[in-house]
Amino acid sequence: MRFFVLILLPPIVALALGLGSAWYMISAPHYGTVAFGAWRLNLPVDAETVDPYTRARIARTGEIVSGAGEGLVFRATQDDAGHGLDARCDYAVAGSMPSARLWTLSVLDPQGRLPANPIGRTHVHGREVTRAPDGTFEVMVSAEARPGLWLPGPASGAPTLVLRLYDTPVAAGTDTPADLPHVIRRGCR
Repeated sequence: MRFFVLILLPPIVALALGLGSAWYMISAPHYGTVAFGAWRLNLPVDAETVDPYTRARIARTGEIVSGAGEGLVFRATQDDAGHGLDARCDYAVAGSMPSARLWTLSVLDPQGRLPANPIGRTHVHGREVTRAPDGTFEVMVSAEARPGLWLPGPASGAPTLVLRLYDTPVAAGTDTPADLPHVIRRGCR
C-alpha cells in the first residue's frame, strides 16, 4: 500500500496544482492591470505578443477585446471607499469622463452576463446623459428603479461595472484617464 501512495501521490498533487494554477490564471486578469481609483484597466491586447493565459481567458469568456488604438475597457468591482460592490446597494457613477468619441457604462452580474431587467436597458452611453453646467453627470446603478438616469443591476451577488472608452486619446497614450467617474455607494437595502 505504501508503494502505491509513493507512486500515485506525486502525480495527483502535480495534476491538482497544475490545473488549479491554470484555472487561477484564466479566471481573471492577474497582471497587466492598472488601477485608477475604483476602476481597473486591463492593458490592451496585442495579437503578436499576447500570452497564452490571456488567449485562454479570452477564448473562455468570449469577450471582444480592443486593440491598442481602438479604446479602453475599465472594470470596477468596488466603490471609491474600497468596499466590494453589492447588488443590495445603490451606487452613483458620477463625475466627469476623459475625452472620448463615445463611452458606454454597463453592469454585469456575478456570472459576467448582462442582468435581465424590466426595461431592457443593458448600458448607458455618453450621448444620453444629462450634464450639469460644470460638465459632470450621474448614473444610478441599482437593482430597483431609481430617479434620474437609471442603469438596472442584478438582483443579487457582486456586480461588476464596465466602462468602455472608444476612440480616446488615452488609448493612444497621449492622455491619462485622470477624469474617470467616481463610484459612490448611496445606500443598501
